[in-house]
Amino acid sequence: MKILAWDIETGPNLAHVWGLWQQNVALNQIEERGEVLSFAARWIDQPKNKIMFWSNEQGHPEMISQAWDLLHEADALVSWNGKGFDTKHINREFLLQGLNPPSPAKEIDLMLVAKRRFRFVSNKLDNVAQELGLGGKVKHSGFELWRRCLAGDPKAWAEMQRYNEQDVHLLVDLYYRLLPWIDGHPNRNLYDPKEDGCPKCPAEYEDLIKQGFRPTLTGMYQRYQCSKCGSWSSEGARLVGADIREEK
Repeated sequence: MKILAWDIETGPNLAHVWGLWQQNVALNQIEERGEVLSFAARWIDQPKNKIMFWSNEQGHPEMISQAWDLLHEADALVSWNGKGFDTKHINREFLLQGLNPPSPAKEIDLMLVAKRRFRFVSNKLDNVAQELGLGGKVKHSGFELWRRCLAGDPKAWAEMQRYNEQDVHLLVDLYYRLLPWIDGHPNRNLYDPKEDGCPKCPAEYEDLIKQGFRPTLTGMYQRYQCSKCGSWSSEGARLVGADIREEK
């Protein structure tokens, strides 16, 4: 099963404005529309030195094409606010370049996992990673970094690469930390040609510990907890069944 952690950085819109506060910018005031500036990605089972990075410095069409190839190859995508931000931005880029949608992949948006399952002080990537002792985002000069990149400063692009890549490294570490809390994770057993094991991690059947039963309205199923990642799962075949149930 191919799971890709990915992150993009985008450029700002360039517009003519009359003030700094509560501005209503019309479309005819926009001089230049923002676009994806860089793209970083790493397969979650690969080491840090296998991270991939492209930017406008190498050419915008080439970067978008490389992004399409990777997303097309992935079975699942790990992101932070990917559903609300990254995916929509990159889909717009695909559309503008006349590309068809890449093959559908399960989106594992870790920000939504954090918001749904926990109560952090802040649901920003930097805060959640630091609270869990995984490190933080790369510190930078703020908007000045984006301005220098748009001006073609090689040192700024090198800094942007470090910033973009570190976000992906944090995503991979957070993915493994949050794995047992992720609902609706794709079942690895459907992709890996081996005996049934943990549906979320590469653990074998022998690593699953029987932990009670999962009851439904019509059956009882053996429940397991993975000794490797801590995830819960249950048998597909019911142990005890009832064909008649209460009418609602």
